[in-house]
Amino acid sequence: MSDSRSRHGEGEASPEKLVATLIAGSEAALTEAAVWRALREVGLGHPPLDWLAPDIAADVFFDVRDQDAVRARLHAALAGEAIDVVVQPVEGRRKRLLVADMDSTMIEQECIDELAGLIGIRDRISAITERAMAGELNFQAALKERVALLAGVTLDEIETIVARITLTPGARALVQTMRAHGSHTALVTGGFTQFTTPVAARIGFDETFANRLEIVGRALTGVVMEPVQGREGKRAALVGLRERLGLAPAATLAIGDGANDLDMLQEAGLGVAYHAKPKVAEIAAARIDCADLTALLYAQGYRKNQFRE
Repeated sequence: MSDSRSRHGEGEASPEKLVATLIAGSEAALTEAAVWRALREVGLGHPPLDWLAPDIAADVFFDVRDQDAVRARLHAALAGEAIDVVVQPVEGRRKRLLVADMDSTMIEQECIDELAGLIGIRDRISAITERAMAGELNFQAALKERVALLAGVTLDEIETIVARITLTPGARALVQTMRAHGSHTALVTGGFTQFTTPVAARIGFDETFANRLEIVGRALTGVVMEPVQGREGKRAALVGLRERLGLAPAATLAIGDGANDLDMLQEAGLGVAYHAKPKVAEIAAARIDCADLTALLYAQGYRKNQFRE
């Protein structure tokens, strides 16, 4: 029986087959010159590119021992370029479960800020939201504080907000493509059922996990019903789905932008910080700063001609 330690040194890991997926930002183009320059800077030479979409996304395969170090060096080499890069093991890159945040991830709005706009306190609520998403405030306490200020907002007024919600580019393609290839998809949010139900229907999610607002006489009372789903609740939703579906941790993909997503992102086989707060982007295993949500399909090895809408 062979022992890799005898070839690579006691305690030294064997090289692992990795893939780096490089994706151009929405207003940019991916060129061979830019990719090979970055690869040379990190000592990966001049490997062939497997184009997933011309001028948009390409895979590069290589064997290294330190995945985190290569990821960090590639990010540094691409600094200033509108190019995202995701580095991960080749084995298991195609995921079987997607768990996604909603506000500022699958949609372009923060729904609680939109609600605040109805009663003229958007700036006040937005400031609390920003601090909570940056991890400066306890999420559950901040949520209860903001919802208390919304007492009296009616369901009819909420419907006007639902009607103007815009989906993040690539949201439907991400969910529809993964579902078409047998994956399960869940919208997991600290937001509210009044928004998750229509948003999930528009995008095509299999199921949702969200907070419930107390309503009396078709108006908000200013109370969030228990249990409040925050950072731990999101992680628990992922774990519960994974166990229910009989999946290995590596078969899961999570995406979010705020501090309350961190536990969920760290629990997933691949946790992706999407146009995220700095704290989240620094900690997550992968980050998308420039491209749209189809970047998560390219990261799984899907080619553009495999996308569904």
